[in-house]
Amino acid sequence: MKLYYARGACSLASVIALQEAGMRADLVKVDLRTKKAEGGDFTAVNSKGYVPALRLDDGQVLTENVAVLQYIADRKPEAKLAPPAGTMERYRLQEWLSFINSEIHKSFGPLFNAEAKEETRQYARNLLAKRLSWLEGAMGSRTFLMGESFTVADAYLFTVLSWGAHVGVDIAKWPAIKSYYERIAARPQVIAAMQAEGLLKK
Repeated sequence: MKLYYARGACSLASVIALQEAGMRADLVKVDLRTKKAEGGDFTAVNSKGYVPALRLDDGQVLTENVAVLQYIADRKPEAKLAPPAGTMERYRLQEWLSFINSEIHKSFGPLFNAEAKEETRQYARNLLAKRLSWLEGAMGSRTFLMGESFTVADAYLFTVLSWGAHVGVDIAKWPAIKSYYERIAARPQVIAAMQAEGLLKK
């Protein structure tokens, strides 16, 4: 398999999931500005032009973070990165993945866009604050989003929360979220994933 990623982008969640599952994939770095990947034109792999994209051994390409994360989890069920399909717990996982994807991930978008006007950026900051305040309450005393087991939802949430430091969103305002973030950051597999992307020194 080949995982196409961009350094520090949402594809980091997939790199973390691979580490947690003990699965091997060749990492192919993508320049999102030029749409070039090591070895050629990234849009020939994913015409949408963004990461992650997972090229399977049979040549098929799977895109969209939520789909890629669940694919990785289902390939190694013994890693327990996702509850079994068809269970209520699996729907809860999808509920979390959907929330992270549409309400947190996308809210960061304007803060990374150099063309976004200040009023757009402020709207994004306000929306993020509202969503993170809800998350703070929902987190409660849980170790992970699904309780005591680390899942692909935690890989995704950790990744998007890491963006706060780059755009002036200080998660220290939400103590439960900050503690959660630090807990995930200390996991050996997360450290290994960040080292693989060059975000941490080995």
